[in-house]
Amino acid sequence: MIPTKGYAVQDAKTDLAPWSFERREVGPHDVQFDIQFCGVCHSDLHQIKDDWGGAIYPMVPGHEIVGKVVKVGTHVKKFKVGDLAGTGCLVDSCRTCDNCKEGLEQFCSNGSTGTYNALGQDGKTPTYGGYSNTIVVHEDFVLHVSDKLNLAAVAPLLCAGITTYSPLRHWKVGKGHKLAVLGLGGLGHMAVKFGVAFGAEVTVLSTSPEKEADAKKLGAHKFIVTKDEEQLKSVTGYFDFILDTVSAAHDLNLYLSLLGVNGVHICVGAPPTPYQIHAFSLIGGRKSLAGSLIGGLPETQEMLDYCAEYGIVSDIEMIDIKNVHEAYDRMTKGDVRYRFVIDMATL
Repeated sequence: MIPTKGYAVQDAKTDLAPWSFERREVGPHDVQFDIQFCGVCHSDLHQIKDDWGGAIYPMVPGHEIVGKVVKVGTHVKKFKVGDLAGTGCLVDSCRTCDNCKEGLEQFCSNGSTGTYNALGQDGKTPTYGGYSNTIVVHEDFVLHVSDKLNLAAVAPLLCAGITTYSPLRHWKVGKGHKLAVLGLGGLGHMAVKFGVAFGAEVTVLSTSPEKEADAKKLGAHKFIVTKDEEQLKSVTGYFDFILDTVSAAHDLNLYLSLLGVNGVHICVGAPPTPYQIHAFSLIGGRKSLAGSLIGGLPETQEMLDYCAEYGIVSDIEMIDIKNVHEAYDRMTKGDVRYRFVIDMATL
């Protein structure tokens, strides 16, 4: 076993604190890489607090992980020692179901294995995430990372990046489309970057007027303050797509009214309470309400390659791991532009 240092919570009521544990030895198809940076996702906070139920403690969060390969198994063909590597939200799946065979491991029919707060495919071994100094992952779930980009700013691409890239690609959003991005946070700022790169006209919908300057810097063509009734009226029936990144409760009926005929509202945020939707919000305009998770491994690699080619990374603020709870507090208040990343050298 490999001695490992990390930060963990022991139950839902305690804070993250240093914790020593063991990773498995590197198997024939495994890659071990030392973690240099790990992004902080809002889901990390939900998981450690058991907001979604089913928490497995002790828990080491983190699924936006990048670093350098230090050891590979005897049968590994895709990586060598010294390569830059990353792992996102998944570390395994059944590999045999139709979804896995199509590169949609996130929808594994038999249950994919999350990078942390999950059980391995054996149904009994808990997984521990990226708030740690090293990790061992099957090579099929390790991604190549380009050395052309700021490695720290690449980390959030493994969740925030692919969560927004995947639905935009699935619905083929691009030139000629009017895309609204609802919420300008960790997910939203990546949605703006990808939407603009794909050629769509991008509008940011936000409750915060002070974010307009940032939205424009990110490339957004328009900015609408959703608390302003006149501004909202100006875009009634206007959009082809709305990418909804908001994880707080909000009224979908209001935003569905901003879609044109055949418009699609795509949810990638996860509010704590169920949506309340009037049938006529959909019927009037043959509108669709859809959802999207992350992407599979092939699409995530495609996204990383695209980002390397076009110089796209997340806007980040680097933090010391001992300040992670302060970062959580600021994240909850929306006080981050636009993703915290832990420098794991501070572990």
